[in-house]
Amino acid sequence: MERYCRDSISQWSKRMKTDTEVDPITLAVLAGRMEQIADEMDATLFRAAFNPIIAEAHDASHGLYHATTGDTLVQGKSGLPIFVGVMALGVKAVIDKAEADGDLQDGDIYIFNDAHIGGTHLSDMRLVRPYFYQGELFCYLASVGHWHDVGGAVPGNYNPAATDVFQEALVLPPVKLATAGRINQDIIDILLRNTRLPQSAQGDLNGQLSALDLGVSRMDELLDVYGSGTVKTALNALGDRAEALMRAELSALPDGRYSATDYLDNDGIEDEPLDIKVALEINSDELIIDFEGSAPQCAGPVNISLPTTIATAYVALKHLFPNLPANAGVMRPVKVRVPEKSLLSAEFPAPTGGYTETILRMIDAIFCAAAQASPELAVANAYGTINALSIAGKRSDGRPWVMFSFYGGGHGACCDGDGLNHGNAPISTATIPPMEILESAYPVMFKQWALRPDSDGAGEYRGGMGAVYEIEVLEENGAEAFLFGERGKFAPGGIAGGQEAAMNVFSYENNGEWKHPPMVSKMRGIKLKQGESVKLETPGGGGYGNTARRSAQRIARDVARGLVTGQRADALYGNAWRREKS
Repeated sequence: MERYCRDSISQWSKRMKTDTEVDPITLAVLAGRMEQIADEMDATLFRAAFNPIIAEAHDASHGLYHATTGDTLVQGKSGLPIFVGVMALGVKAVIDKAEADGDLQDGDIYIFNDAHIGGTHLSDMRLVRPYFYQGELFCYLASVGHWHDVGGAVPGNYNPAATDVFQEALVLPPVKLATAGRINQDIIDILLRNTRLPQSAQGDLNGQLSALDLGVSRMDELLDVYGSGTVKTALNALGDRAEALMRAELSALPDGRYSATDYLDNDGIEDEPLDIKVALEINSDELIIDFEGSAPQCAGPVNISLPTTIATAYVALKHLFPNLPANAGVMRPVKVRVPEKSLLSAEFPAPTGGYTETILRMIDAIFCAAAQASPELAVANAYGTINALSIAGKRSDGRPWVMFSFYGGGHGACCDGDGLNHGNAPISTATIPPMEILESAYPVMFKQWALRPDSDGAGEYRGGMGAVYEIEVLEENGAEAFLFGERGKFAPGGIAGGQEAAMNVFSYENNGEWKHPPMVSKMRGIKLKQGESVKLETPGGGGYGNTARRSAQRIARDVARGLVTGQRADALYGNAWRREKS
């Protein structure tokens, strides 16, 4: 019988007991104050970072974590939700190291990016700082941000052909960046020597350090007013309330087992699809999320670590139940089952650079399973790929440049209406970097940045529209492009009778001809001359409900706006909509 890894790690299962209570008004005030601290830490990094992926796209997060378990206590509203659970396990790794070393001090700061030790992928650099109040450890503060480049074979680190982590980037386990407030410059020197963009890395690091400093200052102010005992009690109460809310949501759903399967195009090495299977088992106020039958660990970089899988389950639940707070109490009634040595519990040194694509597919599958329990609960599949595209080269003076960005697409429809056109991936609250910022920073020009007509999944409510991006290289030395995408073979699905959306299409110019990658959605080493372009045509979102129920007024409006062509509208809905056209 296949053995399973369970989320038996303490931060998902231990309950924090309270001996006293905090009155509701004080509890609400403290919850808001602590959330504001995390929000301010987010804002500090966003304003200080040199890297557009942090400064503009907000690919970062900050939070407060339990002093002994690493449980997520509070996270900012601007940070990426996927970092909540993953960071908790990263903090626990630091706690374990500090206990083993026996030398934890006020002012210590740990740094690491190891994706197999509470990480996502190697581009996400994590800083963890113990917070002491009046000489006693109270909690941990943590900062994570997506650095622009951390070495490896591919600029920007999304290497679609990597077969181990060493081909992706520098691997840094948890080490002390600072001891009792004294920075270890040797660690910084190693990091800066292993990046193509040392100025960017230095700026991002300084921003994260500043965010942690601000967190310490704000926590001092809070505890000076309310005392450590009251704040601890409030944190315990907030965790208990999160658990109660989760149990109430589960109790409202019908008991049963609901299953779904989705697929990744390939792993970038072998052109074979990879299964993502999930079953949701609801029993009263408890839930099991079971990934039995998912593909085994693969050669290419679409593997993810167990902490990332658990965090993704949390993110999916947060989408399904948006009123849930961002702390570990949410996961107490939930068990996550993951097959050992699978794609979803990959072991070191399996490559994990494309983790974003896998977790998006997990969320899609969970939504489809949840829709069987309650169609009103879920939304149809979103476009399902960040289309991580790096374009890199050297300027005429020899300086290297690396433009890494992710791109948008359509979101799924739901029972309340059409999906969002050209949104960002539903794993985050990040934004798509504006083309004006990218054009000003790099020698490129966007020839197209537009909605993609007819890319939606049809239904009573249609999915959102994907986008078309065409990017021309302006640098006289040319450039090299690297793509790590998905949804080139398996379209975003609809729910409750809704239809599939259009699939992902990538093309590039080569000597006057437009070509496509052999593996459809992944390719490295695309040589581009000055004046040549790459083009992304991103997927739309899946539809909701039967197309026969879509109103003629909505159809006519979509055609008038150029979102849906008249020919496609006729094929999908018949000619009745034309009477509404005016």
